Amino acid sequence: MERPTLSQDELARSLEATGYLADPELATTAFLAMRMGKPLFCEGEPGTGKTSLAKALGQALGLSLIRLQCHEGIDAAQALYDWDFGRQLLHLRALEAASDGHLDAEQAEKSLYDERFLLDRPLLRALRTAPCVLLVDEIDRADDEFEAFLLQVLDESSVSIPEFGEITARQPPITVLTSNRTREVHDALKRRCLYHWLEHPDLTREVAILHSRVPGIGDALAHQIATAVRGLRELELLKPPGVAESIDWAGALLALDRDVLDAQTAARTLGAVLKYHEDTDRVLAAGLENLLAS
Repeated sequence: MERPTLSQDELARSLEATGYLADPELATTAFLAMRMGKPLFCEGEPGTGKTSLAKALGQALGLSLIRLQCHEGIDAAQALYDWDFGRQLLHLRALEAASDGHLDAEQAEKSLYDERFLLDRPLLRALRTAPCVLLVDEIDRADDEFEAFLLQVLDESSVSIPEFGEITARQPPITVLTSNRTREVHDALKRRCLYHWLEHPDLTREVAILHSRVPGIGDALAHQIATAVRGLRELELLKPPGVAESIDWAGALLALDRDVLDAQTAARTLGAVLKYHEDTDRVLAAGLENLLAS
């Protein structure tokens, strides 16, 4: 299977068809990353649509999405491959039983490192599955050593497994790296990528996103939600709401059969948009009436 080739306009329309409304700059950068065969590095505040972009690309291109979720302490084994030690042990015992005490140790060792015992982790699975979309999510949570390892894998699109041999992708996966900028990612990795900083959408685009992702929402309610969420983002909150929270809030209000966002309903449904008790207290203290009137 070859990687799909779309024009810039076709890619933008395909993303829109999935419900992801990319601005022209992001659509252009994503197109160039695919055309030039470079990873796309997306940085920005949480909730601006970085992870959703990778998911939308997979849907738009008809490719599987393989996600590597980074975290503190992640290492190469967790990202690349491992051996199924349980099955290897059972296999060894079966060989011993069948050999009647005459087990050839060298042949037995070779048989332990067979394809059937190899466990693909996300990076190896992406290399073997390509074309696919590889999402390396929140690379800023990983440490410097893992970043250097990832850089080598992306550069070569291949890995060497000592007991098994070298595995090379037929073509590099379409790679999207995301960062919430909890720390600076090294320049060496950024230089190999096309870069885009994602902002929260403006009012018009957020309303359009709500219409796209929440079927049946009225224009007035969509505007009220988008306006209120923009007001929340201007407050000093521990976790300002992203687009996902806007969509959740809209879904909650529709589930309650509301077509207008009033202060009482907003107070009862803040759990859809705010995720910290301190943020809820701060918003209630500021006055929901003022927020909805802004």
